Amino acid sequence: METIVFDIGETLVRDDRHWASWADWLGVPPHTVSALVGAAVAQGRDGTDALRILRPGMDVAEAYHARAAAGRGEHLDETDLYPDVRPALAELRSLGLRVVVAGDRTARAGELLRALDLPADLVVTSEEWGVTKPDREFFARVIEVSGAAPESTLYVGDHPADDLFPAKSSGLRAAHIRRGPYGHWWADHPDVMETADWRVSALTELPALLGGAARRKTPPARQEEPAAPEEATVPEEAAPSGELTPPEQVRT
Repeated sequence: METIVFDIGETLVRDDRHWASWADWLGVPPHTVSALVGAAVAQGRDGTDALRILRPGMDVAEAYHARAAAGRGEHLDETDLYPDVRPALAELRSLGLRVVVAGDRTARAGELLRALDLPADLVVTSEEWGVTKPDREFFARVIEVSGAAPESTLYVGDHPADDLFPAKSSGLRAAHIRRGPYGHWWADHPDVMETADWRVSALTELPALLGGAARRKTPPARQEEPAAPEEATVPEEAAPSGELTPPEQVRT
């Protein structure tokens, strides 16, 4: 491996504050939102469907901007990071790996993450690229910024349909982390077990797994700003549908 790319939500960053802030905005108990998010996860649906259950017909993007205009916008600080993030990323860089953070988040989240000065060479979000996962163009961008061939680039994420399957169909290597609702619920799904090159429960497991494949070099000292979107291509393989069958309905 030459480059390791990390998803953001429930890979590096806890989503506790994210869902609690929506509960506060909608005027419902945080537990209600958490329970509905869990139900969506178990059905293989998007977590934001929980918000639409509470407010049928709700435009989540419009509501996000309304929250920001009301002074209750997005916030992210050191306490939102999982405790293994800094040590794992720092050790991976010491092994000579290029470390990139690229996930489905807003441009504001990108600004907040870069302000944390993570041990990473690049931090960028889907809104800054203008494309979201699991779109193949997102992973084309990943390949573009990795600075390495797809087979020498590892994407790490918790969500099978948004992270694991499209990364692999784009020619990347992929690691699934058992973290967050999606990571835990789908960890033992046969398709996840078959598709993932590595399955981990903590980011600190990665240096030992990848150390032998990393090229030792001095990591760059300066973090790059996100590159402007450009045309990029990925292998012409058919991408998986991204749909997941709940575990109890999976073939045996």
